[in-house]
Amino acid sequence: MSSLRNAIPRRAHKERSQPSSRKKFGLLEKHKDYVVRAKAYHAKENTLRKLREKAANRNQDEFYFKMIRTKTVDGIHKPESDANKYTQEELMLMKTQDIGYVLSKVQSERKKIEKLTATLHSIDNQPSNNHVYFAEDRLSFLCAINL
Repeated sequence: MSSLRNAIPRRAHKERSQPSSRKKFGLLEKHKDYVVRAKAYHAKENTLRKLREKAANRNQDEFYFKMIRTKTVDGIHKPESDANKYTQEELMLMKTQDIGYVLSKVQSERKKIEKLTATLHSIDNQPSNNHVYFAEDRLSFLCAINL
């Protein structure tokens, strides 16, 4: 009996579209879109909750490397400034190395361009496949073809 019930085509239930009066609000969110959005929201909520728990349970006396690289002023960590990290000589050396790198890249690109333009001139001139034989008589013509 159940096989006969499956033989009859059923009506496919579709989700409704956005009414024309609400077109200005964009597409109507379908159920599958809502499920994806809700799962993403809850996943973000869970990660934030875990991070808050981790921060609340952390040991404040535990060693970490920023203890060495920072200073505390009134109990607040102040990071060291990176402004004077390099001397003037080191900065000039880095700038010249950068310029040298750029110039070498320009030179290599020029070589590539020259190589491509050299091969480009042969594209327009298609070689002709017609062989022209100059023979004084018929016998020498046949000998030239057989060679």
